[in-house]
Amino acid sequence: MPVQAVSDRIRPGITVVVPVKGRVELTRRLLESLEKSAVRCPEPAEVVVVDDSNSPEAAEHQESCRRHGARYVGGPAHVGAKRNLGARLARHDLLCFVDSDCRAAPELLSQHVQALRGAPSEVAAVAGPALLAQEGQTAISRIMNRSWLLNGHHEDPLHHERMTCAGTSNLAVRRDAFEAVGGFPEDSPHPLGGEDIDFGLRLTGRGHITACDPEAVVTHDATSTDSVRAVCRRLMNYGRSEQWLCLVHRQRRRFRLNPVSVLALTGLASLSGPRSTRGRRALAVPAVAGVLLGARTIPLLHGERSARALADSVACALLECFFDLGAVVGAVEHRRPDLLFAGFEMPDDSAYRRADDRS
Repeated sequence: MPVQAVSDRIRPGITVVVPVKGRVELTRRLLESLEKSAVRCPEPAEVVVVDDSNSPEAAEHQESCRRHGARYVGGPAHVGAKRNLGARLARHDLLCFVDSDCRAAPELLSQHVQALRGAPSEVAAVAGPALLAQEGQTAISRIMNRSWLLNGHHEDPLHHERMTCAGTSNLAVRRDAFEAVGGFPEDSPHPLGGEDIDFGLRLTGRGHITACDPEAVVTHDATSTDSVRAVCRRLMNYGRSEQWLCLVHRQRRRFRLNPVSVLALTGLASLSGPRSTRGRRALAVPAVAGVLLGARTIPLLHGERSARALADSVACALLECFFDLGAVVGAVEHRRPDLLFAGFEMPDDSAYRRADDRS
């Protein structure tokens, strides 16, 4: 659905759009931090919260919005549709997207405004880093700090001059460029995951640039990775979303040795043939699993040699298998068996690393 302004009287300033479902206390903390950041902003700033929580939580969100001067609107379940709705309701010509489990630094909005106002016209967006909060971490969130699959590009704006696509936990965009590319997708089969990558690729595809500002900082709360259940749910969803990205951006689809697919085929092969050999063939399953686990664990060590680092890396590798399971589920959902051994190739932003980060 095209994203169009509800009014032609768009004024200079910045509108922060926050998609929400649940997370009452986290959202309250974000709104409090944005209220403080707005005071330091050199231009008018507003916050629009788009929520699809149930009735008790929705009422709490409305109260938080009243307390901190934000606008509240009920919205759809799809996070892309929420962001698009917030953009349509925005009063200003700059848009800023921040996730509800983040907190804004006092200078966040002023940094985004100054970066976009001072940039050439081809710079349509500015990405800031989302630094993982150190307080309140559990053993699981500490372990999953090693996972690129979960943390992805969150800290890349610290090290890059620009990016092909950036996460929407901390992204400011010129409104005219946002509308020109149609905003975020609303037709993806999963309410969360992949919509920020798709948006970034379409923005870049139109000749726009997403610059990075290491001073425009938000802090990403650890609660989204504080339990095994939360980690598995997120990774499953990301795996399913990757298969949608493979279909939408076919040029970035590549062969990937999905461990879950490999183990499934190994198990099926062990069951075939004469019964007398099935027991020996079944030994291939744990052998293959061990090789695959080792191959995934080694990069997660990051060169560390301690027993704790090894244990954390093995645990992280095991949990990351839920991403592979999600990819298999996605292939089945799309009725595309060819996706069982396919993955999405993320853009290579290495050419845009800052000089002081290059070895």
